[in-house]
Amino acid sequence: MATETLLRRGLYRDSVTLMRLAATLEARPGIARASVVMATPANLAMLAQNGVSVGRIEAGANDLVVAMEGEDGAALADALDAAAAMLDGETRPAPVFGADARRPRSLAEAREAAPDATLALISCPGEYAAAEAMKALRLGLDAMVFSDNVTLEDEVALKREAEARGRLLMGPDCGTAIVGGVPLGFANRVREGAIGAVGASGTGLQQVTCLIDRYGAGISHAIGTGGRDLSREVGGTTTLRAIGMLAGDARTETIVLVSKPPDDAVMRRVLDAAGAAGKPAIACFIGAPPPPALPVNIRFAATLDEAAALATGNAIPDDARELPRAAGRNRLVGLFSGGTFCYEAQAVAAPVLGRILSNAPLDPRDAVDGDAGEHLMLDLGDDAFTRGRPHPMIDYRPRLERIRTAAAAADTAAILIDVVLGYGAHEDPAAALVPAIRDIDGPVVVGSVCGTDADPQCLSRQEAALREAGMVIARSNAQAARIAAEIAGGSGL
Repeated sequence: MATETLLRRGLYRDSVTLMRLAATLEARPGIARASVVMATPANLAMLAQNGVSVGRIEAGANDLVVAMEGEDGAALADALDAAAAMLDGETRPAPVFGADARRPRSLAEAREAAPDATLALISCPGEYAAAEAMKALRLGLDAMVFSDNVTLEDEVALKREAEARGRLLMGPDCGTAIVGGVPLGFANRVREGAIGAVGASGTGLQQVTCLIDRYGAGISHAIGTGGRDLSREVGGTTTLRAIGMLAGDARTETIVLVSKPPDDAVMRRVLDAAGAAGKPAIACFIGAPPPPALPVNIRFAATLDEAAALATGNAIPDDARELPRAAGRNRLVGLFSGGTFCYEAQAVAAPVLGRILSNAPLDPRDAVDGDAGEHLMLDLGDDAFTRGRPHPMIDYRPRLERIRTAAAAADTAAILIDVVLGYGAHEDPAAALVPAIRDIDGPVVVGSVCGTDADPQCLSRQEAALREAGMVIARSNAQAARIAAEIAGGSGL
């Protein structure tokens, strides 16, 4: 296997851009693997651990490295030229603060150039993100920290600083937010309205906001907190701040809280704060039982679909249908790009199927790294699957390989997947999935599409293409999990 590398000194690109470029290059004929990273010591070590060679190049944290492997030297050379063209095209000067203005080279310069700005979006290697976020807070800005790999200690320090300054810090590892109708990170284009959402889960926030849109209502703000915010160590600092902001926002009439199970003491503080806000609120802590003695203005939802329905005053539509069967098969395999979807699907399917193994298990005793021959649900967006590879919301090929493997197993009755649309996601998921779905003979493919018709990929177009290929489409991830569990639970009888 030959390797070619490309170095661009002093060129920074955020992680979403890098993942999309890697996916584009890896899809070219003759390219077995492509990695595009900022050359931080951690990233170079990660590439080495995954067997990716960058040769003897000398690069620093502010440099961008492209590494590609393939058997065909001509294909590698062509791909290298394509990578250079794409990167060079992105570096052409573009007016940001005016045709004659110099591009800011720091947060301080950007603040001077845009004195009315109130929010900084931080997307840089994790080892530098905490320092940049601290600068933003000290400049009087709220901050959304998209970057991951920020230490827990730094997160606690940042959130204490934000609290002391009366600012909002979303993240670290905050993948989704909608502020004043503007989608940030992996978010969807939803209609504006009177419902404010707070989420310690990116895909959970996406699902709730998209379902609220589908029910005909809209979003005032969707505030991401980062996945560790409701831990005992962090204490829910951002969630509490967000609840206070939504309580004081005249546009927001209802508040929705979304996360995996919080620390018990933190959950109590969050619920008390939502109760004190005085506005109707819905709490959805996926996998957690309803807490006792809820404040009178709070209702508890077991699923993201139920949370959206309660927030909009709707009933979840009856999804009764005649289910296809996979005779003689009784195993369910779930392959997810969203960790919250994986977690929610387990909570829904486990009462029907019993034990489900996962790399993001409801019960630690059910933890597994790969296929173990039982009911299985994998979060393919977990770091173990994305080191040196694009996220599965961007690159569908690793999931397609697992779909084909699951379909070839004689006992697989149902394959359960999520399809996530929106900014930053794959430009046409159906085009990637349809050939694999059409080739499946035996198992039933079940799933849901998280998105709206206003998204670049268009929800109805994606659903129609997947349905025509033979996929059973549900309105939500929870409903898809119920359908898949019924197919697997009944087909082997």
